Amino acid sequence: MLTRFRSRVDWVCAGSWAAYLLNRFVIATSLKGPFMREHFNDLLLVPALLPLVLWAQRQLKLRADDGPPRAGEVVGHVVAWSVMAEGVAPLLTSRATADAWDVVAYAAGGLGAWCLWHAHEL
Repeated sequence: MLTRFRSRVDWVCAGSWAAYLLNRFVIATSLKGPFMREHFNDLLLVPALLPLVLWAQRQLKLRADDGPPRAGEVVGHVVAWSVMAEGVAPLLTSRATADAWDVVAYAAGGLGAWCLWHAHEL
């Protein structure tokens, strides 16, 4: 039986947004270490955005059910964001730079979020 996934009120998504805001406006501004300034928010990309994308897909009838994100959806999101943010964006603006560690962070955040979304199955 497929567990209903409440994408608009998902605690992983909400927690990711809270962590992002805390890091963006409090933590990263006061730390000298590069991880929190350069890569922490990249860990939060998939858990913060994928539930909203899946909700929109469900509303547009592009997703057949309300189950939690599948592994393929997480991988697809990581690949798509990596191509856009690390491949295309640096070609379009000087403010963006390609960084392979960002891709690692997207993947790690996606894997961690997938594990949390499917913890009851593991």
